[in-house]
Amino acid sequence: MKQSIVHIALVVEDYDEAINFYVNKLKFELIEDTFQPTQDKRWVVVSPPGSNGVTLLLARASKAEQKAVVGDQTGGRVFLFLATDDVWRDYKRMVLEGIKFIRQPQQQDYGTVAVFEDLYGNLWDLLELNSDHPMATRAL
Repeated sequence: MKQSIVHIALVVEDYDEAINFYVNKLKFELIEDTFQPTQDKRWVVVSPPGSNGVTLLLARASKAEQKAVVGDQTGGRVFLFLATDDVWRDYKRMVLEGIKFIRQPQQQDYGTVAVFEDLYGNLWDLLELNSDHPMATRAL
């Protein structure tokens, strides 16, 4: 059996402001932006540059319950983990783009990690794993 996770839904306030953040600030690729008239919504998918793995489905909040979790989908825990081949390069570029870092890059047993916020306040790890880490070959 072979399976994979294709998308992770990230609840956002507005499609266009979310696209602007992920594409212009984080430098993600816009994979799809298709209007679905029967549901009056857009199917918006973004992906880190060069990634063949999981994508983010930017899902606009349409109900009060969904609007309540925008920016806090995991109750304040780090929600998503962005692997990189050079954490310092990406950290410096992201700071120049105005990305807010909660924690600057720090060396850990597993690699180098920094914590940043997306445009709504969801926490992300920017992560460069050590080459001997079990996820190192799967992450990039």
